[in-house]
Amino acid sequence: MATPAPAGEEDAFCRYRSPLVSRYASPDMAFNFSERKKFGTWRRLWLYLAQAEKVRVSECRLEEDLIVLRDGFNLLLPKLARVISRLADFAEKYANLPTLGFTHYQPAQLTTVGKRCCLWIQDLCMDLHNFERARDELRFRGVKGTTGTQASFLQLFEGDHDKVEELDRLVTAMAGFKRAYIVTGQTYSRKVDVEVLSVLASLGASVHKICTDIRLLANLKEIEEPFEKEQIGSSAMAYKRNPMRSERCCSLARHLMILVLDPLQTASVQWFERTLDDSANRRVCLAEAFLTADIILSTLQNISEGLVVYPKVIARRIQQELPFMSTENIIMAMVKAGGNRQDCHEKIRILSQEAASVVKQEGGDNDLIARIRADPYFSPIQGQLESLLEPTSFIGRASQQVARFLKEEVHPVLTSYQSKMAVKMELSL
Repeated sequence: MATPAPAGEEDAFCRYRSPLVSRYASPDMAFNFSERKKFGTWRRLWLYLAQAEKVRVSECRLEEDLIVLRDGFNLLLPKLARVISRLADFAEKYANLPTLGFTHYQPAQLTTVGKRCCLWIQDLCMDLHNFERARDELRFRGVKGTTGTQASFLQLFEGDHDKVEELDRLVTAMAGFKRAYIVTGQTYSRKVDVEVLSVLASLGASVHKICTDIRLLANLKEIEEPFEKEQIGSSAMAYKRNPMRSERCCSLARHLMILVLDPLQTASVQWFERTLDDSANRRVCLAEAFLTADIILSTLQNISEGLVVYPKVIARRIQQELPFMSTENIIMAMVKAGGNRQDCHEKIRILSQEAASVVKQEGGDNDLIARIRADPYFSPIQGQLESLLEPTSFIGRASQQVARFLKEEVHPVLTSYQSKMAVKMELSL
């Protein structure tokens, strides 16, 4: 059995350190949950009380969770806004590039690379709104006393209710809050923690979906996350370029999503005005939730700043599937040229099955269009086949949707964060 380090020996390798702090989190977020921040916040609260009126200060440590939560959101919001901004630039750049859509992870109608990215952005914009709402709805507990009745303060002010309420308002304002909770027990309602971690968990779901899409697209070689010149994709297979940033995001996002179970359980078992079985649990789950959210946003920003698109690979995959998708257009063109719809449908059905057999049984390319060109039945529309197979004719209003979405729903929400958009994100792999 290993021998522990001698007492007082400052050896980081002899004690557990959370990788959330030691490997991943930003210095600002790590400080937000540090002992120095906690004790410094307590001292400021004591000072606020002393400045407001010379009263007891035993309340102060009960207020500090709320300040840290508010400050945590203030650290996360600019990072989330930067991710949205980087992805918005990407969506605009590739708004017109057709790509194969997937439903059930099976080939479906075409979309564009930019339109698909807008699906990611839309989820993140919802998260941004939820972050702002959760932050802005946080209230201060105020000075309420041991069971929330303000009895000790009422006694201190010799029964003057107005002075008690004025003290409550003054300390709340000094702490940077607009409102305090009117009713509390010994603590603010632990349902507040549920609300806070719910919006963080929702971010985890958004990021997991985005990074899973990127991982699947990397497998198709259509889009890749940034890959450093000296980066090793696999220790065993030198040719590989594993999407390790996206995998990291997915791994941590899963952790973030399950943390909301802690405050749900805690809120449900708080007896009457308060029980202390909340404290140790909250000390872990609140810090870990914000630290984890901080990490995945930093990583996702790095990904979004360096996404690589391979248009020729995308075009090749379209050509493998487009012949089947174009059959309805071909049938309509034949009918317009005087053909019988039922006869044309039967011709297309037979030729499609033959082409599908080549693809599935022989591993060959989709030769449906070559078969159509070789069949005299389709001679009336031979000159139209190229235009009927143009990928941009299959993307509907995707390009227009991207432009309108970015203009009306994305750029306006980023306005208040413009001063913080220039920060680039470098990651240690």
